[in-house]
Amino acid sequence: MNCSISGEVPEEPVVSKGSGLLFEKRLIERHIADYGKCPVTGEPLTLDDIVPIKTGKIVKPRPVQAASIPGMIGMFQNEWDGLMLSNFALEQQLHTARQELSHALYQHDAACRVIARLKKERDEARSILAQAERQFPISTPNDATANAPVHSNGKRAADDEELAPNAKKLHPGISSSIITELTNCNVALSQQRKKRQISATLAPIDAIETYTQISSHPLNKTNRQGIISLDILYSKDLIATGNVDTNAVIFDRPSGQVLATLSGHSKKVTSVKFVGQGESIITGSADKTVRLWQGSDDGRYTCRQTLKDHSAEVQAVTVHATNNYFVTASLDGTWCFYELSSGTCLTQVSDSSEGYTSAAFHPDGLILGTGTTDSLVKIWDVKSQANVAKFDGHQGHVTAISFSENGYYLATAAHDGVKLWDLRKLKNFRNFAPYDKETPTNSVEFDHSGSYLAVGGSDVRIYQVANVKSEWNLIKTFPDLSGTGKSTCVKFGPDSKYLAVASMDRNLRIFGQPGEDIPAASCAP
Repeated sequence: MNCSISGEVPEEPVVSKGSGLLFEKRLIERHIADYGKCPVTGEPLTLDDIVPIKTGKIVKPRPVQAASIPGMIGMFQNEWDGLMLSNFALEQQLHTARQELSHALYQHDAACRVIARLKKERDEARSILAQAERQFPISTPNDATANAPVHSNGKRAADDEELAPNAKKLHPGISSSIITELTNCNVALSQQRKKRQISATLAPIDAIETYTQISSHPLNKTNRQGIISLDILYSKDLIATGNVDTNAVIFDRPSGQVLATLSGHSKKVTSVKFVGQGESIITGSADKTVRLWQGSDDGRYTCRQTLKDHSAEVQAVTVHATNNYFVTASLDGTWCFYELSSGTCLTQVSDSSEGYTSAAFHPDGLILGTGTTDSLVKIWDVKSQANVAKFDGHQGHVTAISFSENGYYLATAAHDGVKLWDLRKLKNFRNFAPYDKETPTNSVEFDHSGSYLAVGGSDVRIYQVANVKSEWNLIKTFPDLSGTGKSTCVKFGPDSKYLAVASMDRNLRIFGQPGEDIPAASCAP
């Protein structure tokens, strides 16, 4: 009995009720699904019209080739030949694919080497071009020598030449190697902070409550009085001041002696910073320039470079924790990221701000905080130079900015007082309004341990640092002894053993415990 469609013995036989014909089940079901009629008679046929037949196990007859030994050998030979031909074709395809892959890898490697070499040459060319543009002379050598300023150490230093009026400034950018260096520094400092303990020699609160003026030092030699900025080198207990008389002064606090006077700026020195162990000093000025000063073994400093990337008054200088880079902020609405060793401006960042009035690096070095003339505090990602946060709410210029040592808090000062910000939640959690509406707050500074906060305006106040929910208690208030009613800058000494205060008279004042460590050269106010 054979299937009426295939003519072969069916494996699952079924029979049509109407015609009595025998079919293979799978074949007739597919035919009914496609045509709906009997393939032989042409009459309508449905699945209900077929009946399965129960039969014994059907054994298919062997093919003719397998009916004899020679036939089976021939069949095996044909299969083997086909397998060998297929294997040979696959091996050829594999060999061709390997050759193409090897050629592609070689081209990729060569292209990467060429691209790396071109990038290196481009960066070198940009750096050389930027330095050449920055040092392009606008006067004759004789005039430059004649007008060169004379420093207090008796040496004459020529001013760096200015850019041509229409020269375009090119900056190479912050390279991946520098970003790696900044990131590694960030990781190391973050790990150290978790293990850091407050020094046992830190001045306690009851000691600070007894602080009074222990010395006063006149640092201005001209009629243009006023000290605008301060910085303290803890390792040597040196104080650097930026003055209205266009000079910066290096002062040795223990001996009460002026070690050096840095002359060269043509307008007031708005910011001064030590680098490392005092081997270099950076000054920013209202004359739109930044000067790099190199120290010598005899304690003298010479100006090794004048940077002229800003087009308006430079208001702030802040040094990165690596001591290899620094940032300047200016009223021209830009901030510049510099490499210290070469004095190269790697990038100059501008946005919608009218001008920057203050700047400070976060203790870990990957965040930069800036204050603006339009009452905003802006937080920047140094690696991408992206503005990642903005804090508003101040009135007037943001005059000072300071990060706490634990990296959690940011203190900012403006005309309306001091605001404290929680950097973890990016919100303001406390405000101080120590003065009346007509008196601005000029300075705010955390001490190195993050335990105290100093505020300077018409007087100087020290607060105890607490957490977000606790009260920040006022510890001590120092009245203004300058007679000007304006303290311009305050800085804590090592372990908060003293407080250095600058004001708009000619004196640098030191506040500490009476009768303790008073320099012999101190004088009355």
